[in-house]
Amino acid sequence: MTWKNPIRPALFDFLRELKDNNNRDWFQANKKRYEDDVKAPALQLISDFGPRLETVSRHVDAIPKAVGGSFFRIYRDVRFSKNKSPYKTHAGIHFRHKQAKDVHAPGFYLHLEPGQVFFGAGIWHPDSATLKQIRGAIVERSAAWKKAASHYGEDSGFQFEGDSLKRPPRGFDGDHPLIEDIKRKDFIAVTRFTERQATQSTLLDRLTELCSQGAPLMSFLCRAVDVPF
Repeated sequence: MTWKNPIRPALFDFLRELKDNNNRDWFQANKKRYEDDVKAPALQLISDFGPRLETVSRHVDAIPKAVGGSFFRIYRDVRFSKNKSPYKTHAGIHFRHKQAKDVHAPGFYLHLEPGQVFFGAGIWHPDSATLKQIRGAIVERSAAWKKAASHYGEDSGFQFEGDSLKRPPRGFDGDHPLIEDIKRKDFIAVTRFTERQATQSTLLDRLTELCSQGAPLMSFLCRAVDVPF
């Protein structure tokens, strides 16, 4: 039986309109649309994907909960931001490592936004101690890092993204052959696809395959920060 994808074009339609009407009055008037077209489908996708994710790793969670689960809240934290728009204009789903509450651990992420749909594997903005662990692992296990990193590039559809230092980090040899990787501040591989692809019945298979493709990076990073994968 063909899987019925809960993600529909209505999700992207709502988010487009929200971008043009990012205020409390409009959102409250359209909250049922948000619940029906964005939140409920995202939670259903998380629930449906859970058993598939377990085939890749038993240590990464798919939790179909609106609070404390894999689905990010729509409300922005504007306390320290110049942008005071109250709502996010995308739907974010983060499949976190089971130990993510205790350590900065790698995970998988699905981003659903009009004109920008992507899937990522790895670790984004880790703290300084975690960064040092990962950089140290690249130095100590250079061959393993090169093997893991070789899975990501233009030919694979997955590419490394994120910020990097302009200069080598303190305590690391600037002449190391992997210094450009050591300078990374984010260790995440990203692949992009279309809104149409996100609404197709093949999405569950696509996400399963993307997690498998992200596994070499996830495995290296998990070992680097001393958590299982």
